[in-house]
Amino acid sequence: QVQLVESGGGYVQTGGSLGLACFASGRALSEYPIGWFRRPPGKKREFVSAISKSGMTTVYADSVKGRFIISRNNANNTAYLQMNDLRSEDTAVYYCAASGVHIPEWESEFEYHWWGKGTLVTVSS
Repeated sequence: QVQLVESGGGYVQTGGSLGLACFASGRALSEYPIGWFRRPPGKKREFVSAISKSGMTTVYADSVKGRFIISRNNANNTAYLQMNDLRSEDTAVYYCAASGVHIPEWESEFEYHWWGKGTLVTVSS
């Protein structure tokens, strides 16, 4: 099965940018649709963005549309989430996840079967 490890989290000021990476091992990243989710402090985990196996389809939550960009490099077994114009409400632990479904219900965390441990993003003014 695939193992996922996120990196790139940290502290950034409001309006700044941060890039996250999700490295896959054990199986080829190209076998899986990938989703990014986040858990803000004291709240439930929520969908952020997702990308199909080929990268041709991308999906975004309304809250990040126009600010975040999801991408993947299957040759490097890595998926990415570029986050721009960050706001305090973007503060959360960010998780990447792989789905065992060819075309999952993108926004449902139950469609994703393998998860990384998460990386913390803190946005402060």
